[in-house]
Amino acid sequence: MNPSLLAQPDRLHLENNVDLRLLSALEMLQAKREADSLAQTPAEHSLCANACLLARALEHAHTHTPLFPDGQAVLAGLTPQEIGSLAERWAGLHQSENPGFNLSQSQLETLKKNSATAPQNAFAGASSNNSTPCRPNPEPSL
Repeated sequence: MNPSLLAQPDRLHLENNVDLRLLSALEMLQAKREADSLAQTPAEHSLCANACLLARALEHAHTHTPLFPDGQAVLAGLTPQEIGSLAERWAGLHQSENPGFNLSQSQLETLKKNSATAPQNAFAGASSNNSTPCRPNPEPSL
């Protein structure tokens, strides 16, 4: 992923030399399309969506290469509980880097005021992606 102008961290280090990273807008669209093709019933869609998100978000920490080639491999390799737990952790990372999506209007205005007064360098540090969130469902629907 290319560095973002927002200069926020874009990954969470997990155990076993695994990283969970934020996704670009394009990757989110690709995950959604893949999930739409995998799910055969509406009840399967949440689990498939989370699996497709994780196929893109889980990487080897040192090489930054994907742990899984696609959502189907995630479904084959992890339990529904593992998929739900990892998707929940991804949602927490996304929320911590993009806090405005779940705030009330007054909370968002306060955050904006506080952010405007703090000195910031838009090109410093690690990167994040400010994509529109497709919030994963941490609970499998099967």
